[in-house]
Amino acid sequence: MASATTSGRARQHQALRRTATSTTANDSDTSVVASPLASPRPSASSTSLSSLASDELPAKPTFGRLTDTYGNQFEVPDYTIKDIRDAIPKHCYERSAATGLYYVARDVASLAGTFYLFHTYVTPENIPSTPARALLWAFYTFVQGLFGTGMWVLAHECGHQAFSPSKILNDTVGWVLHSALLVPYFSWKISHGKHHKATGNMERDMVFVPKTREEKASRMGRLAHELSELGEETPIVTLIMLIGQQLIGWPNYLLTNITGHDYHEKQSEGRGKGKHNGFGGGVNHFDPSSPLYEAKDAKLIALSDLGIGLTTLALVYLGNTFGWSNLLVWYFIPYLWVNHWLVAITFLQHTDPSLPHYTGESWNYVRGAAATIDREFGFIGRQLLHGIIETHVLHHYVSTIPFYNADEASEAIKRVMGRHYRADVRGGSIGFLQAMWRSARMCQWVEPSEGAEGEGKGVLFFRNTNGLGTKPMKMSVAGQ
Repeated sequence: MASATTSGRARQHQALRRTATSTTANDSDTSVVASPLASPRPSASSTSLSSLASDELPAKPTFGRLTDTYGNQFEVPDYTIKDIRDAIPKHCYERSAATGLYYVARDVASLAGTFYLFHTYVTPENIPSTPARALLWAFYTFVQGLFGTGMWVLAHECGHQAFSPSKILNDTVGWVLHSALLVPYFSWKISHGKHHKATGNMERDMVFVPKTREEKASRMGRLAHELSELGEETPIVTLIMLIGQQLIGWPNYLLTNITGHDYHEKQSEGRGKGKHNGFGGGVNHFDPSSPLYEAKDAKLIALSDLGIGLTTLALVYLGNTFGWSNLLVWYFIPYLWVNHWLVAITFLQHTDPSLPHYTGESWNYVRGAAATIDREFGFIGRQLLHGIIETHVLHHYVSTIPFYNADEASEAIKRVMGRHYRADVRGGSIGFLQAMWRSARMCQWVEPSEGAEGEGKGVLFFRNTNGLGTKPMKMSVAGQ
């Protein structure tokens, strides 16, 4: 996707549509269960007894002119979750324990087989050249990172109960796989479920919640009205930000909730009083008293911590027995690759110049789930990463559909979503990586569109100081 011009009105960007053929998915997911806002809201009068005696139609919400970062006019989705579910073939909802376990066995065998081949044959006896061996072992870490990410995705399926019809099997497999990757399974599962229930909600979402204009200005030591007057951020600053995000973004999220919402004072049990994101803020995925959880979750958080502890003990034993330099190559560098792919995938699923975010007043489930985007990563994405990149929009509507049925179900919901479905598939795997840079440059904060009216003032779009796409609103000093 080309960026918009820097002067005048942003150049129109044609939405890309993904065409996919495929297989299948099912649902009874807690992330979809019934928010009262799960479909476009009726007015009170449309459901009251008094409305039966009145010829007045409920007032239609006004949005004004909404403009995304590319300069395209945006329309708020107007279908219901029932429309989405009814469009999906029934067999797509079917989950198979045998199929799920087959993929687990395949991924574990891939990890074990790759280790055996390199440990047996990439040796000084077989390959005397040290640079050649170093290159081959570097390739090993990359490949193992992909297999490890695939295993992470299968645990993700377990967390959504998409792995099999058995909750016990799902949580057992998910706990084992995620613990092996130093992920607190139940802790992640609970916070991730909240992400699905509030996708795109600025006050409740748990993943890659963007900065508002005021927050961005504050971090830069500026006033909000000054952002429209600033010059371009140097590319080296963007690069440093991306490197930091890809290296430590995932552990930082687990330890500090860094990309989640920071409205913890609203926690229903009062756990969030005085707590905030960041180190020392009391918000993390390991503490049973964290405001991310409720008192009833304490045993599950402790069980997640136990899984991490057991894996840590195993790693300490392996490091002491076989050498920490070996373990660095065998496990820790592939672990960093897993973190990289996980963060890249999640960032690009929820950060794009075409996507909106919503204030609490303008958000509902249907709108939030549509504020995601499908991408394409070729063979790696579809085979090794189990399609998590290519069918994410569907996943946010019905997350209990197993990945091997998701392509067929995605095609089905496109007929309902129409112009509201978003995909960026140009360039395949290379295009996916290019999108990271484009989104980092174009998506710095969110603000309302200049032509927004009524409820549309709660529909926010990305803007930037780099002169890319739609320009930030001009604000007076008094209006900041």
